[in-house]
Amino acid sequence: MNRLKKKFISNCLERGYSPKLTNEVWDQIKAFAGYAFAKGHSASYAVESYQSLYLKKYFPLEFMTAVLNNGGGFYNIETYVHEIWLQGGKIEAPCINNSDHGNCILSDTVYLGLGMLKSLEFRTSHKILNERGLYGVFENFDDFVDRISIGIEQLIILIRIDAFRFTGIDKHQLLWEAHLKLDSNKTKSLQPVLFKQNKVTYDIPKLTTELVIDAYDQIELIGFPLCSRFDLINCNLPSNILASDLKDYINKQVTICGKLVTAKGTPTKDKRLMHFGTFIDVAGGYFDTVHFPKIAETYDISSVGVYFIKGKVVDDLGCLAIIVDYIEYLSMIPDPRFLDVNTNAKLI
Repeated sequence: MNRLKKKFISNCLERGYSPKLTNEVWDQIKAFAGYAFAKGHSASYAVESYQSLYLKKYFPLEFMTAVLNNGGGFYNIETYVHEIWLQGGKIEAPCINNSDHGNCILSDTVYLGLGMLKSLEFRTSHKILNERGLYGVFENFDDFVDRISIGIEQLIILIRIDAFRFTGIDKHQLLWEAHLKLDSNKTKSLQPVLFKQNKVTYDIPKLTTELVIDAYDQIELIGFPLCSRFDLINCNLPSNILASDLKDYINKQVTICGKLVTAKGTPTKDKRLMHFGTFIDVAGGYFDTVHFPKIAETYDISSVGVYFIKGKVVDDLGCLAIIVDYIEYLSMIPDPRFLDVNTNAKLI
């Protein structure tokens, strides 16, 4: 560095630059050297960046599916699923006839993989995919039970995520059938049968599921709902302002509702914590928030879900953000399966 400095200063002075300017530029170069890296390293990352940008621009659904299969990135999986929706794609829960172990795309539909199911064993997924690959798709629920040796617990996971929806039978009815057709204490015998036995049919009550029940099953099994979080809040939206409207409210107070994407904490010079937040509005647009220490210490934003936000819109070099004065978590509709129908109280 000393040799480089002498050469740099000598060359600058020969070209007529003042000593003051020369030293200022050298100080900047010296500071940059602390985190600079080789030209080849920079070039290789630039190539990868351009390739990724090209794919994201011209093959957005395929690109985002690959991001999911890569385990995501800085944001949570739900945010990348939201991006697929923004790009015009459709998201389907795992399906025994269309899903792979990883996530796959068919036309404009992305089928979440069986591997996304938190409690589904890999060997169960392998059995299903191997059987389907060798002998074709499953015709109905009975066909699946005949061909796959599976325990009742693993079968229930597939039913609750609605992996048999192609049958047109409600998943609550299938839960009844599963318990009637399988011994809950042991898996179906591995011994193949030469002739299929006639199935005993049972009179099962007509049952139907609903969006909230499906959403709670999806949150438990894959970590997030496939419907909008705004459909699950326990009240009417207290504000209809969207992220796209904020440009009309610069330096004005607004109220807005948003689903939390992420919140980054950072210390201030006096060692207090503040937050920078990113939210999604009801239409899918993104907006940013700033939570100064007093607000960050008063209002918690650690829960995943929808928040009601009050604050002032500011414009920082063309980037809009809301300086938050008040923020409140909007509670979700309770899971109806755990409510007392008489008192509407949650059952323990």
